[in-house]
Amino acid sequence: MTTTPRATARIQFFAGFTLDDAVPLVPYFAALGISHLYASPLLMARPGSTHCYDIVDHNRINPALGGEPALRRLMKVLRAHSMGLILDIVPNHMGVGGADNGWWLDLLEWGQSSLYAGFFDIDWTPPDPALHNKILAPFLGAPYGETLANHELVLQHRDGLYIEYHEHHFPITARSAALVLHAEPVLDDISHAFLQATTIPGRVASHDAAKRAKSMLAQAVTHPDGAAALKSCLARFDSRNPDGARRLHELLERQHYRLAWWRAASDEINWRRFFDINTLAGLRVERPAVFNATHRLILKLYAEGVIDGVRVDHIDGLANPRAYARKLRRAMEAAGQSRPPDAPAGQPYIVVEKILAPRERLPEDWQTDGTTGYDFMDQVAAVLHDPEGESALTTLWTDRTARPGDFATEEAPARRQILRDNLASELNTTATALRRIAARDLTTRDYTLTAIRRALTEILVHFPVYRIYAGQAGSSDTDRQVMDRALAAAQRSIRAADVKLLDLLRLWLADESPRALPAGPIRTAQRRAMVRFQQLSAPTAAKSVEDTAFYRFGRLLSRNEVGSNPEVFSIPPAAFHAACAERARRLPGAMLATATHDHKRGEDTRARLAVLSEIPAEWAAALARWMRLNNIIRRESGPSPADEIMLYQSLVGAWPLGLTGLDNAGMEAFTARVSAWQIKSIREAKLVSEWAAPNEDYEHACNEFLRRTLDTSRPILAEIIAFADRLGAAGAVNGLAQTLMRLTAPGVPDLYQGCEYWDQSLVDPDNRRPVDFAARQASLLQNTPPALALSDWKSGVVKQAIIARTLALRKQKSDLFAHGTYQKLEADGLAAAHILAFARRSRGQTIVTAVTRLSTGMVDASPLIPPQNWIGTSLRLPGPEWIDTLSNSRHSGRVIPASALFAHLPVALLSSP
Repeated sequence: MTTTPRATARIQFFAGFTLDDAVPLVPYFAALGISHLYASPLLMARPGSTHCYDIVDHNRINPALGGEPALRRLMKVLRAHSMGLILDIVPNHMGVGGADNGWWLDLLEWGQSSLYAGFFDIDWTPPDPALHNKILAPFLGAPYGETLANHELVLQHRDGLYIEYHEHHFPITARSAALVLHAEPVLDDISHAFLQATTIPGRVASHDAAKRAKSMLAQAVTHPDGAAALKSCLARFDSRNPDGARRLHELLERQHYRLAWWRAASDEINWRRFFDINTLAGLRVERPAVFNATHRLILKLYAEGVIDGVRVDHIDGLANPRAYARKLRRAMEAAGQSRPPDAPAGQPYIVVEKILAPRERLPEDWQTDGTTGYDFMDQVAAVLHDPEGESALTTLWTDRTARPGDFATEEAPARRQILRDNLASELNTTATALRRIAARDLTTRDYTLTAIRRALTEILVHFPVYRIYAGQAGSSDTDRQVMDRALAAAQRSIRAADVKLLDLLRLWLADESPRALPAGPIRTAQRRAMVRFQQLSAPTAAKSVEDTAFYRFGRLLSRNEVGSNPEVFSIPPAAFHAACAERARRLPGAMLATATHDHKRGEDTRARLAVLSEIPAEWAAALARWMRLNNIIRRESGPSPADEIMLYQSLVGAWPLGLTGLDNAGMEAFTARVSAWQIKSIREAKLVSEWAAPNEDYEHACNEFLRRTLDTSRPILAEIIAFADRLGAAGAVNGLAQTLMRLTAPGVPDLYQGCEYWDQSLVDPDNRRPVDFAARQASLLQNTPPALALSDWKSGVVKQAIIARTLALRKQKSDLFAHGTYQKLEADGLAAAHILAFARRSRGQTIVTAVTRLSTGMVDASPLIPPQNWIGTSLRLPGPEWIDTLSNSRHSGRVIPASALFAHLPVALLSSP
């Protein structure tokens, strides 16, 4: 067994599914052929977190998941089944707010004197002088004055004095604690101790002194006199009376933070967030102390053989992804010297979550094994779309909705809106950093902050990738090419007076190496501006594309997926083969995914929707009829034609196989799922409603429209079910094709939880629903041959059977799948375009993957292609003798008729004897 996985299974852990819950599933995953479990974040997260990316303590395994004892129990069982564990880690940010993150609470209490002031990415001198040396704390649900007047801010005591606001704790400074306690003589000594803590030189010494003062206070309140005195002190700051409210406000004004309404964050926040989420604060993991503090437990677990590798979340959020990835590898390799003899051998497995734009490549010098697989997810989906349908579906979308037919036209205004409404503070911070550079040179000092912000906005609106990686040594050829594209587009939209600024910003952001500048403030300022820009372009892309424009552009929702560009409707088989061959050469250990915890639609929902690319005329006719039938229930307030069309796509794409209008419970459950998707879709689009300002009238109208569409008394429901059935078999062919390609293409296949069966999920939280593992365990035990399972294809067992047999072959021929070369294969004949095939070869062994694509005109009620549809079509093979792993059929000859190849299944996996 090695640290590099043969195949992974992603599990989402939370309080409702703990580490101990996974233990009895290990034998099932082992029997399925999985080599490593792939765990969502396991470090201590905010209480109640359902995703655990909001870590509050990097040095504890989450007690809600069972803690470290449960992790070691799971590892013991994994090792007994010769399996390993990959851990999802989150170096970019931490969960803040609440009362759980000790580093954050220390920062609020001590400000720049905090032991952790350098851990968070804070601008202590923002444009607003009122925030100098303060942290904006935008956690209030209403404006500050209103919150104070409503008596929601309460001075409390527990391990020190703090302001309580619902679940949030805001510690007060030692000096403020001294002031509060000074009112009662009984507490004078403690008040003096707090005051003395502020005068002791040295951060550690002053912190220790403050801890002693807190201990003195805790001891004092165990006695009646002390408790009464403290109660009297706190009462003086009770906002229910005017004097108390005044004192409380004055006390808050003396703190290292400024409490604010959550809406103020977009304009004024002075610390880096994860995207625009106020409860996730960016970490400066590029600093050695921060790296060490956030990776201590991870490295310990690797050294002890508890984990075998990591998945790095949102690496593009870091100041220097390359330096981080290389340092992580060095640190894990060093820790690996202490791994026990029975731990899997080999180098640590490291993959990174990275969205790659078309033609963008993950740099090999990062020293990672590859990405987490969004790029493959895009490629394998695109090759299953029919390019012939693009024009008709584009026309259908524009005619019905009056919205743009090209994605770029939707993306640009979405980017402007995100920069204006969600990331305005981050934009201002970056522009200010650039303005500080301009002000240091007489030739540039007249470029104003406003002008720089305008020019910066135009660059970001047209930025073609998540980010560049220019740094101390300057920029790479790739960085310069990206800037060329961004500036060329920006020049077409920027006002003429600002054109010259574009070249200047390019110089500062990419072309000029900070090392070429004199050491000191100028070099530091430029390096800081470069990092600010790179850490802004990534969330701008994510928020405007995936979380906005994806919900506005509904030509075909199967192409609106994380890692995909909806502008790319399809790719030809040659492009798919080229991508696979390149991966085999460059990053053979990269992860391959077709479903994730972040996907917009499940892998089989997308596979079914892809069928619409083959039948655009049928889809147009169905839409016309349904929109006409639903005229009677459509309100003036909504839905819009775009939202209506996207609803119909979601219904036919996610419709559960076998669900009928007579199943009341099933209908209600499905309606609830689609309703949750609908609300999220409307708000993410930010056209009529949004999370910050929900349009309840519109949302209610859309929800009523959905429920009446699914009313069993109306004829449209039967038509929708019939159309979903019409797509079902061809969608299943696509689903089996992408499954087999994921399992056999160069890379490490990942199985997202529950996707052994059909995955007709929608966006989260729908894609994180509980999985019926008992059913999956039972069907795997039956060991039904895939060809036999195809007769009951709607159950999904055929998909599981194909996965199990393919992963068994991967185990048997592990070297071939890990290191084998990649060769595209050619088909001949009338239906040659419906076959995609490739070979993997290593040390005299060969396997061939062959799948059916674009099958709508070839199937009827079953995914099995009738032999007459393959007449005159054959596949050329790289050897004379073959055994089909999936059907146990034997084939001879270097040319095999497609009717024989696909006699039992729409996919085949041939192996040389």
